[in-house]
Amino acid sequence: MSDNEKTSEEISNILGLEPLPLEGGMWAQTLKDENSTAIYYLLTKNNFSAMHKLESVEVYHYYAGAPAKMLLLDSSGKVEEPVLGSDLDSGHRPQIIVEPGVWQGSKTTGEWTLLGTTMAPPYSQEMFQLADREELLKGWPDSKEKIYELTRINFDN
Repeated sequence: MSDNEKTSEEISNILGLEPLPLEGGMWAQTLKDENSTAIYYLLTKNNFSAMHKLESVEVYHYYAGAPAKMLLLDSSGKVEEPVLGSDLDSGHRPQIIVEPGVWQGSKTTGEWTLLGTTMAPPYSQEMFQLADREELLKGWPDSKEKIYELTRINFDN
């Protein structure tokens, strides 16, 4: 059975993934040292990566499953919607770099998407800020539908 034929539960069990509080999705840290961090990150059709920003560069890597759509909102008002995936002719990219301070969120386009992220300097909780839906809507009103899709009213979800 190929990886793409596995269920999200099978992928999660094989990689030892756990729920990621606040942001959503499933994750496991694979590296943490004084210079960098790396994680596996699984998005499923029933979950998404809630809009958030970090104080450091984050590099996303596509590994398997359906493509993942991202929403990137920067402070100048620029909106980008890159797709992490393997169909290069369709504009997918296997790696997306998110600059510091850019609001970011993502969701799978299918049953599940297995991604990874790396950060240098290493991730710390202090550099993470979860987005407030109403604040994002003030800055990017033309992205209303996508902002609603990638934010939560209740942070327990």
